[in-house]
Amino acid sequence: MVAKHSHALAPGRRLAVALVLLGLCAGAAAARAEEGAPLDSLAAPAVSVEATDTAPLGDSTVVRPAAPVMNPPLQVGSRRVRLTGAARNVVRSGPGDTYAVVGVYKAKTEFPVFAKSGDWIGVRLSESETGWVHRSLCKELDDMEGLEFKPNPRLYSRTGAFLLEGYTGGYAFDQKSNSLVAGGRLGYYVFDRLTVEGGLSWTHVHRPAEIVESLFGLSLEAEDFHMMFYHFMATYELLPGRQMVPYLSAGVGSSIMRGESEPSLNFGAGTTMYLSRRTAVRWEVRDYRFKTGAANTRQTHHNVELTLGSVYLF
Repeated sequence: MVAKHSHALAPGRRLAVALVLLGLCAGAAAARAEEGAPLDSLAAPAVSVEATDTAPLGDSTVVRPAAPVMNPPLQVGSRRVRLTGAARNVVRSGPGDTYAVVGVYKAKTEFPVFAKSGDWIGVRLSESETGWVHRSLCKELDDMEGLEFKPNPRLYSRTGAFLLEGYTGGYAFDQKSNSLVAGGRLGYYVFDRLTVEGGLSWTHVHRPAEIVESLFGLSLEAEDFHMMFYHFMATYELLPGRQMVPYLSAGVGSSIMRGESEPSLNFGAGTTMYLSRRTAVRWEVRDYRFKTGAANTRQTHHNVELTLGSVYLF
């Protein structure tokens, strides 16, 4: 009779093997804990969302995705508004209903404020874009005092300053002969609105022959001569102390031509645009009026001058 070999373990031996395996697992876990690995490192490692790119984990390196970088909110001062209108709030390119629409935004959207103009509030939509929203569509979260937008605000008081100007342009003698004119002026700010100025100019007059009436009949004469004229005038500024300063001007002087001197009046208007506190450009139109001729044949001349000059204050 052939004996049968049984591979089954006796209950006592099974218990001994189980205890041995349990001890081996416990020892491995303790060794890993001493190396700094987490107790659950035998499982699949979880992906970390820490800000570092990589972090050591035992003998291997686990790549960790960097946290998403968010653009910081635009900070332009501390004054802000929150849209409180309907679901669609219209923002325009300028302070008025006639300006183009630059965007439509939801309620509760907040914007930094940079200016005010009447019932309109200027807001920054991004680092490179601005817009205007009506105050009925938003709530002011901060005090808006001092933000009123003025297109040409008063910047300085120029009382007591001197101005020096050089200019050139066109001169129409008796509105019939066009020629180049060049000159200069020196002025003084008596008050912010009032300036007194004196100047000297030169032009060359050339007029083709025309019929001229005299005491003894008619003659055909051409005119070709140099003319110098000096003038003293008072200038009244309509918007003093600003960057763009329109003004009115009037004065007296004299025109010197062909060896004779004729008294003259002048009236003008123009604008001074200040490029800095001390430098500016000025453009103006002026009418010089004087008479020429013999006692019984004198005629009045209207000479229109259009000039562009540069101004320096000191």
